Amino acid sequence: MTQSRSDSPLLFEIPLRPDYTLENSARREGLWPVAGTDEAGRGPLAGPVVAAAVILNPDCIPAGLDDSKRMDAQARAVAFEEILSKAVAISFASCCAGSIDTGDIRKASLEAMRRAVAGLPTQPRMVLADGRDVPPGLFCLGRAVVKGDQRSQSIAAASIVAKVMRDRMMARTGFCLPAYGFEVHMGYATVRHRTAITEHGPAERLHRLSFAPFRR
Repeated sequence: MTQSRSDSPLLFEIPLRPDYTLENSARREGLWPVAGTDEAGRGPLAGPVVAAAVILNPDCIPAGLDDSKRMDAQARAVAFEEILSKAVAISFASCCAGSIDTGDIRKASLEAMRRAVAGLPTQPRMVLADGRDVPPGLFCLGRAVVKGDQRSQSIAAASIVAKVMRDRMMARTGFCLPAYGFEVHMGYATVRHRTAITEHGPAERLHRLSFAPFRR
C-alpha cells in the first residue's frame, strides 16, 4: 500500500536552485532508486496535460537543472538533451482534453504523473512528486514536495522533460491546425488564441470544454 507524506517548506528553506538533498536523504533511508515527477500544462485552454518521471544518476547529474518555468526555451532544450543522455530512466505520459473535462485538471495531472512513474523501465522505491499531492495508485512510497521543481533536481528534470515534450506536441498540432497558432502559444489563453476560438470555435478533442471561455 502506498504511503504518502506532505512537505510544506517555509520560503527561506527553499534553495536558490534545486539540489540533491531530498534524494540523498531517501538513499540514507534505504529508499533507492528515487524518481522525481512533475507535470506541464495545467493552465492552457487546449491540449493534454503531460507528466514526466526521471531517475537521475547521482554520479552524473545533468548541468543546468531548474524549474522549467524559470528557463527559456533554449535553456530547456539544452537541459533536455543532457537529461536524455545522463539519466538512469525517463518516462512521460499524458491525459487528453477529454479526460480533463471528464474529471478535473488536478485529477488528470495526478493521473498523468502516475502513468509516467508506471512507465519507468527501472522501478523506483521512492517518488518525489511536485505539489501538495502524491499521485494515487503508486506502487512505491511517495512524497509530495511543495515547490519541488525548485528544490529537487529529480523533480526539476521531470519538469523540463514534461515541458519540452508538451511544447513539441503542441507545435506539431499547430502545423495540423494552423488557424489556431498552437505552435506559438502552446494552448495558453493569449489574445491570438482567444481570437482564433471566437473565429473558428473550439477544436474537436483538443480544447478543454470544461474551461472558460467554453464552460457555460
